[in-house]
Amino acid sequence: MQDTNRRLMWHGMLLFLLGLLTGFAEGSFANVRMGLAAHLEGVMNGIFLVALGAVWNEVNLPPQTKAIAYWTALYGTYVNWLVTTLAAVFGTAALSPITAAGHSGQPWQESLVTAGFLSVGLLIVASAVLVLWGLRARALS
Repeated sequence: MQDTNRRLMWHGMLLFLLGLLTGFAEGSFANVRMGLAAHLEGVMNGIFLVALGAVWNEVNLPPQTKAIAYWTALYGTYVNWLVTTLAAVFGTAALSPITAAGHSGQPWQESLVTAGFLSVGLLIVASAVLVLWGLRARALS
């Protein structure tokens, strides 16, 4: 996985751009508050990927475990932005009572968004744990 740090930074900038573009569309979403959340998810997750790319060469994990950390980070960040954007488009309330503000979607939309948020939550935490494990002091010696 050579140049993985550069790929993470590239994906970070792409996701940052997607977040910025989502901000231009905020007012056209069924749920404007969730649109703002989608904008912020894109921007913040993009910054996270750029930062992860900056430290990636310091993450000391077996190759297969490092690949899992990489792919779960990409999945977690992109799908977080995508599911939040879908929630804004659908106007769902799934797992987001503050941004829901009286909105609700069709049952299938609520289920899709709930499943998306749950998968993102699990995988981004797994990625963070793996990266932290790879950055521990003993791993560097």
